[in-house]
Amino acid sequence: MDNSIWISILGFLATIVLAFTVGVFYGGFVRKITARIQNRVGPPVYQNFFDIVKLYSKKTAINHGWMQHLGPAFAITASVTSLMFIPILNGQDWIWFENLNFKGDLIFLLYMMVFGSLGMALGAGQTGNPHSAIGVSRGLSQMVGYEIPWVLALVAIMMQAHTTSITGLIEYQNANDTWMMFESPLAFVAGLLAMLGMFHYAPFDVPFAPAELASGPASEFGGKYLALMMTSGSIMAFVKLVLFVDIFMGGASNLIMLLVKTFAIYMVPVLYGVVSPRYRTEQSIRYFWGWPTAIGVLGVLYVVFTR
Repeated sequence: MDNSIWISILGFLATIVLAFTVGVFYGGFVRKITARIQNRVGPPVYQNFFDIVKLYSKKTAINHGWMQHLGPAFAITASVTSLMFIPILNGQDWIWFENLNFKGDLIFLLYMMVFGSLGMALGAGQTGNPHSAIGVSRGLSQMVGYEIPWVLALVAIMMQAHTTSITGLIEYQNANDTWMMFESPLAFVAGLLAMLGMFHYAPFDVPFAPAELASGPASEFGGKYLALMMTSGSIMAFVKLVLFVDIFMGGASNLIMLLVKTFAIYMVPVLYGVVSPRYRTEQSIRYFWGWPTAIGVLGVLYVVFTR
């Protein structure tokens, strides 16, 4: 077998391991930071690893039909597929992390990243639990809210760089010796505000609302199902962070720089959520359709009239 095929296979596995490890550790840091701000000690940062391993060893007797089984499968499929189309590192020595980039992959990712949410909606709806149904309804409604400023931000930077390729955007930033967050500051702000909703931290945790919905869509999922959902969520968090770093901050040439940039961006929704109460669903949607959308429109107009 050609060595390039083995390199691709090893790169595929290494990318998944890296995404899962970083995503789980970041989730642990969130719990620790939140606890310290609330004057608590909190669990160790590696607690999520133990939780996931424990859940994979559990059995569940709950069975609501095939779609309940397929919901978590859709979620992990969307996470891993999205991960495979995002360049993790752009240095010449990191050939294992080239993945499957192609011209137009940013448009592809816009569709793929919502595939898991729609699959989980079908799976949660199959359970018949009212908490799941309400959580799904809230989550999809909020997704419609933050997707608008997010798409506007991406349209602005694609127009700025004249490409729909993530690697093309990275090359554009490297060639101009700048970051897109400075080239299109309005698009960056719109994307950053939209990202607050993408991570579902307070005040935008309306789909889960543990105090009233018993974790929302995940109410009927336990054991291996919940472990698969936690794995998918950890990988998807890494996907969102790396995508944001690639398109707005020039990507990363090594692992240290990748961790520094992604962690800095991750702290924005985390710290914003720690000090914010939860919105109602209509308040959340109204928020995203307000200033974030207006700034996104201005970002597009800025590119149109300055290029």
